[in-house]
Amino acid sequence: MNIGEASSATGVSAKMIRYYETIGLIRAAARTEAGYRIYGDDDIYTLRFIRSARDLGFSVEQIEELLALWRDRSRASANVKRGALRHIEEWEQKARELHNMAETLRHLAEHCRGDQRPNCPIIESLAKPSGAADTPKTAPRFGKPDMISDRAARKVQSRQPLRAR
Repeated sequence: MNIGEASSATGVSAKMIRYYETIGLIRAAARTEAGYRIYGDDDIYTLRFIRSARDLGFSVEQIEELLALWRDRSRASANVKRGALRHIEEWEQKARELHNMAETLRHLAEHCRGDQRPNCPIIESLAKPSGAADTPKTAPRFGKPDMISDRAARKVQSRQPLRAR
């Protein structure tokens, strides 16, 4: 089958098929006399494998390792499991980081009046240098929900009705 048919059969774009071939993730395709690529069943299985791995968020480097394990019929399933568990840990860490970023932005948005005035703790937090004294070195640039800048915090507090203070 040609590259367009291989693309349709696997869900991998022709551009990505060529890229995977260029970087050696898949073997170089056979060619017709006219120079067109021809893909066989093994190529289609490999491309489907790659597509499935990409859908699960594996990097090209990780897919290389998975392909090597897939092709090694004497592999220990423990090696595959170990890699999958490591990948899960990476995704869980990213999920925690995304959650923290969402909480930070939520906190800042809750403290922004959202009116016609230019004062905004969101902008002030973004403009704050990442190495500022009241921001821990380990905190992300955006900070944690309780790391709103002192200046922005004072402004937010000054906007509160006296009863709320």
